[in-house]
Amino acid sequence: MEQDNLGLFDVFRRQTLLVMPENQKRGYSPAMQKPSFPLAVVMQWRRLHHPWVEGAWEAWSVLPGERGETAPRILVEEPDLVQWLYPGFRLVLHRDESAGYHFNLTAQSPRVFVLWREDDERGVPVELTVSFDEASRWADGGHSIDGVAMPAEIFAWVGRYVEENYRPEPEERQKPRSFQRPERRF
Repeated sequence: MEQDNLGLFDVFRRQTLLVMPENQKRGYSPAMQKPSFPLAVVMQWRRLHHPWVEGAWEAWSVLPGERGETAPRILVEEPDLVQWLYPGFRLVLHRDESAGYHFNLTAQSPRVFVLWREDDERGVPVELTVSFDEASRWADGGHSIDGVAMPAEIFAWVGRYVEENYRPEPEERQKPRSFQRPERRF
C-alpha cells in the first residue's frame, strides 16, 4: 500500500539504492554523481631579491592520486625556498564546463589552475579546476590563480571526459553586410 504513494523518481531511487554498496547509499542522488580525481597541491615560497618584498607564494605543482592524510606538511625547507604539500583535494568535472576543458586541453601547454589564498603568511590552495573559463572567472573576481603543468594522467582522464561530453555549439551564420538594411550596416 505504501508503494502506491511513491512517484516514479522515488521508485527509481529505491531500486538504485538496493543495488548500491552500503557505504555509497548515504546522500546519493544520480544527478549528483560527477567524475572526480584525487590530487595534492605543492605550494612554494621563494625569496625575492627585492627591497620591498621578502618573498612570494605560488602554486608549484599538482600530484595525482594523493590519498590518506589530509594535513599539510613541509617537503622542502631551505633559507630561500619552502615547499608545502597539501593533500586531500579532488578535481571535479562538470558537464557545463566542457568547453573550457576542451580549450585548455587544446592549448600548447595544458594547465591545472589553482585558486589559493595567503593565510597566516602561508599560501594555501582553496580550489582546483582544469577549465580555462572557470579560471578566468576566478581571476576576474580578483583571486590569486596559478596555472601549473597538467600531469599526463590527468590530461588523459580529462581528455576522455571531453570526448564523451563536449559538443561544440554550431556557429551562427552572419549575413553579409550587403543584405542588411542600410541603417544596420554600421
